[in-house]
Amino acid sequence: MKKFIEKLHFITHDIPQLSHIEQAQIACEAGAKWIQYRCLTKNEEALLEDINAIAEICDDWGATLIVTDHVQLNGKADIQGFHIEDMEADFVRLREELGEAVTIGGSANTVEGLIRLATEGADYAGFGPFYTTITKPNTLPLLGLEGYWNAMQTLKEKSIDLPVLAVGGVGISDIEPLMHTGIFGIAASAAINQAEDMQEAYLSFYDKIM
Repeated sequence: MKKFIEKLHFITHDIPQLSHIEQAQIACEAGAKWIQYRCLTKNEEALLEDINAIAEICDDWGATLIVTDHVQLNGKADIQGFHIEDMEADFVRLREELGEAVTIGGSANTVEGLIRLATEGADYAGFGPFYTTITKPNTLPLLGLEGYWNAMQTLKEKSIDLPVLAVGGVGISDIEPLMHTGIFGIAASAAINQAEDMQEAYLSFYDKIM
């Protein structure tokens, strides 16, 4: 079942100056059509409070709401899909549990990971990190432009059709060269929600990608 995947994914994050709800509101007012709610610090009750509020915002603005992990919330709120950060997750089992209608995205750091996601039925992949990121510190190898280029060439040679989004430390000046590697789009958080003008930052990203 082919899903619609937006080319620019905005990811909310725990930051002191703006709540997840405020981030979603500002992004949607700027024209965002894909909101990924990423909160790994709250209990289920607090998560659902956030998600229900963000779902209303997304409904008002016609945006897709994706939740990072927390698949146990499926059916408890108006969630269109889940992004799974565990690179070892069993996507065949997840698809069986969540059903065909739910959008499922996964994370990968290698071309082998991308191939596995495609084979196991993920609808899209967040591929990174491109560069050092303050949003999600990790020890994974940075891909750089060459990593994206090589991965996209391999997927093309194998006739694998998987929307791949660059994620992790992507700045506005990186978008054009990244898009030239053949990736589908960009996922961004800090470069937008920690900008001096969040709406302006979102629109700048959007204009570069489209």
